[in-house]
Amino acid sequence: MEFKLNSKILEKLLAKIIPAVPSRTPMPILENFLFEIKDGLLTVSATDLEIALRSSLNVAAEKNIKMVIPARLLYDIVRSLEDTQVNFLVDGKGKIKITTDKGVYGLSYSPSEDFPEIATVSKEKEVVINGNDLKKALEQTSFAMSKEDMRPAMTGTLVEFAKEGLRFVATDGHRLVKFINKSFTSEAQEQYIIPERAISVLLKQLGDADVKIYLSKTYASFIINDLEFISRLIGEKYPSYSSVIPLENENFLTVSRSELLSAIKRMMLFSTSNSKQVKFSIGENSLEVSAEDVDHGSDAKENIQCEYKGDPMDIGFNTTYVNDILSHLVGDKVVFKLHSPTKASIIEPVKNEENEDIMMLLMPVRLNN
Repeated sequence: MEFKLNSKILEKLLAKIIPAVPSRTPMPILENFLFEIKDGLLTVSATDLEIALRSSLNVAAEKNIKMVIPARLLYDIVRSLEDTQVNFLVDGKGKIKITTDKGVYGLSYSPSEDFPEIATVSKEKEVVINGNDLKKALEQTSFAMSKEDMRPAMTGTLVEFAKEGLRFVATDGHRLVKFINKSFTSEAQEQYIIPERAISVLLKQLGDADVKIYLSKTYASFIINDLEFISRLIGEKYPSYSSVIPLENENFLTVSRSELLSAIKRMMLFSTSNSKQVKFSIGENSLEVSAEDVDHGSDAKENIQCEYKGDPMDIGFNTTYVNDILSHLVGDKVVFKLHSPTKASIIEPVKNEENEDIMMLLMPVRLNN
């Protein structure tokens, strides 16, 4: 059987699907695209068993066929071509001849029986969210996910439907981020945990287009225009994060986000490599940040303009975590809500964007005397 496609249209399709093809796997079948032509519609799929991507387009073909084709070889051939028509001739004996006006390229295909079935997610319950809004929520939270597999739930980002809005939560035990999109309200309290791998692939696909989201207990499906992205969910209970958010932090430090971020980047050069400690010495409308690398005999301190209402305090933080938090907040000014040098601090923008609420929590580190 034979079918024809424009090279650039096919390249665009394969580029969307290739992220789901694993680079290393004990299952060679996963290194392929699944090609299925049915009634003039070509659907290309790929999966690594954790995530799957599939997309379709119309083709001129006389027959239906289902086969698996080496993914990276086909993708590399197609993207190296100029804008031209590509003819696929399938011989029925495991060979495909790809012909263009410049040349002929032969590759093998295999029957589709061994290719794993990709999960289908019920379309009963639909949530529609703008792609940029979803991207912002995931970008502003997912950096705080845990990299430790000891508590699998914390290696993903929690998506929680609630009366106050759609909540996104991530924590690694040292810091916690809660982002609320208030445009979505739900009477039913539901929780889903999206794995890190799925988020990293999904973020690359998100843009202006609306995203249709369908959820089951084990899978999530995201449909963006003609692309469907399916991810396995983390089947663990997320820790009760609300209980660690302090309510008694009455000392407020307000500071320029960009000025403090710039100073923290310099402190990172001087903080000891294992502790990564920065010291905040806070007094009435005064903030001094300092770091010291005892091993190399170097140190640094800077004074930063601020507004402060509360008791004088010396408190230590991990420079990397402060840098991450300030880099992922937006707005000119941030407020640190402090209680004591041993209790968690809350860091928030002074002014939230419309229909949004973001809170970041950071545990202090013990200061070296």
